[in-house]
Amino acid sequence: MNIEFDPAAGEVRAASLAARDAARVLARSPHAQRQVALRAAATALRARMPELLAANAQDLDAYEGLLSLRDRLRLDERRIEGMAVGLEEIADLPDPLGHVQAEWTRPNGLKFQRVSTPIGVIGMIYESRPNVGADAAGICLKSGNAVILRGGSDSFHSAQVIHAAMADGLRAAGLPEAAVQVAPGRDRAFVAAMLKASGLIDLIIPRGGKGLVTRVQAEARVPVLSHAEGLCHTYIHAAADPAMARAIMLNAKMRRTDVCGATETLLIDAAIAPTLLPEIVADLAAQGCDFRADARARVILPDLAPATEADFHTEWLDRVLSIAVVDGVESAIAHIERFGSEHTEAIITEDAAAAELFLNGTPSAVVLWNASTQFCDGGEFGFGAEIGIATGRIHARGPVGVEQLTIFRYQVRGDGQVRS
Repeated sequence: MNIEFDPAAGEVRAASLAARDAARVLARSPHAQRQVALRAAATALRARMPELLAANAQDLDAYEGLLSLRDRLRLDERRIEGMAVGLEEIADLPDPLGHVQAEWTRPNGLKFQRVSTPIGVIGMIYESRPNVGADAAGICLKSGNAVILRGGSDSFHSAQVIHAAMADGLRAAGLPEAAVQVAPGRDRAFVAAMLKASGLIDLIIPRGGKGLVTRVQAEARVPVLSHAEGLCHTYIHAAADPAMARAIMLNAKMRRTDVCGATETLLIDAAIAPTLLPEIVADLAAQGCDFRADARARVILPDLAPATEADFHTEWLDRVLSIAVVDGVESAIAHIERFGSEHTEAIITEDAAAAELFLNGTPSAVVLWNASTQFCDGGEFGFGAEIGIATGRIHARGPVGVEQLTIFRYQVRGDGQVRS
């Protein structure tokens, strides 16, 4: 029988086997050695800044995607410095490995401990953002996991330079360079091969748009840690401080419209909508925002474009906001449960009881009180960086940082016990 050789499958297998060898070294490495690697990688990023800016310019020149998403691809000195600082912050975090999560002794004298340990080999598939490669590599290295990175074709040249900086750090610390690998080319078959690499890759993490995540979830033969859409809501309760509500809403929507933590739908109580909604719309419109409003909101502001049901299901990732008028906390929660993606929601109110009802009643991975949804970010959580946001209900939820990339095993110590 003639079996056609799949080059991508061969590449993934070779990378995975090397990664598994590297992961065994990382799992036993001293915390200080991993810290050296991270700090040296940060230094290398700064040293390679001209090279990285040139590579990024090459990527930008070839970019043919949506103009609204172009900013995701762009690097400048400030963003590169932010990547380096992120690696240093990850280095400064406590060691997540070997942590005794629980311990107990049974009547027969057996002593049990549940101890944190790395997952193993991570496959990271992401789209345009080059900085994701540095964040993912740093978090995996800190948590003792090897990682195989497959960035978007749009950021191919930038990803190669970022990988070179990570390799510099690994060499400086005497750790195997195979702990951080990147796809050798832009062939999409490499992604398909990663998804089929059961027994070689332990966990796949997709980070990107709905199309990418849906494909990974449908095709993967490897466990997947992911989120679907960042369809985030900000709910302004009747007891909200108006000035605070305006400031938070402006930030939640307009600080960066292309991030998954950006608010896509404003919910506002009917009791305050006639006075506060026109002010919020004026604030946002002054920064170029467009609107899709339900019938109750259009009674207050008839010039707003009418919203369809599909609009409330849309992650805009642009200067567009859906608006709905609701009748209290339960009404807001019902809207979120119907249209949301269980990513991030916020309530603005001075009523503590209403806030607690919202915090405990909303099913999303992250829920905030009197703060912008754009705080849904690993760095803002104190994780140093994040490898993505998880909205599933197994293993991890919200920003996925160092601790979320560990699992556990049991160590049992006895003194001769046998089971009857």
